[in-house]
Amino acid sequence: MTKALLIGDEAPDFTAQTTEGEINFHEAIDGKWAVLFSHPKNYTPVCTTELGYTAKLKDKFDERNVVVFGLSVDKLEEHAGWAADIEDTQGTALNFPLIADDRTVADLYGMIHPNASDTMTVRSVYVIGPDKKIKMSLQYPASTGRNFDEIIRVIDSLQLTAKHKVATPVNWQQGEDVIIVPAVSNEDAKELFPDGWNEVRPYLRVVPQPGK
Repeated sequence: MTKALLIGDEAPDFTAQTTEGEINFHEAIDGKWAVLFSHPKNYTPVCTTELGYTAKLKDKFDERNVVVFGLSVDKLEEHAGWAADIEDTQGTALNFPLIADDRTVADLYGMIHPNASDTMTVRSVYVIGPDKKIKMSLQYPASTGRNFDEIIRVIDSLQLTAKHKVATPVNWQQGEDVIIVPAVSNEDAKELFPDGWNEVRPYLRVVPQPGK
């Protein structure tokens, strides 16, 4: 049985064929953030809408130095017809690689759900940092479309908190106030946040988002 990947684990490397040629995953994501998300198989209706919407977000991913990869356990030649359907029905052509997996990647990332199917991948999402470590993972049921605006929001939080000693509160959006992490003493916080903060509680210190 494949060991579950946890936040902080290194994202497994692999070589695979995609709609944009062969890739080595670690080379393709080197120095970048990455999103890897799987689909049960080609020509599934919910995933068709997801791939189209993700293509529309390309500029937002580019601004954040994020590369995106879709994955389906189908042959490469079968991806072309689905890509045409995506462009026709969603109004945007695929503009990121769609991996044709022979189950190698699905097994590495624990994307096969043995209680549902021996071949179909569950609908997983992994956000991977420039250090090639997994920063976030999600699994959705087949009937529920994933929220890629939320994935962008999570990436904004991950990138901000990797750079500054803050955390983001519930429902945080880019540009809103953040929280000074408890590990930072008030003495150190004075240097990091010289304009001060709102101390709601000693452990809850609210400060404007740094770097705006």
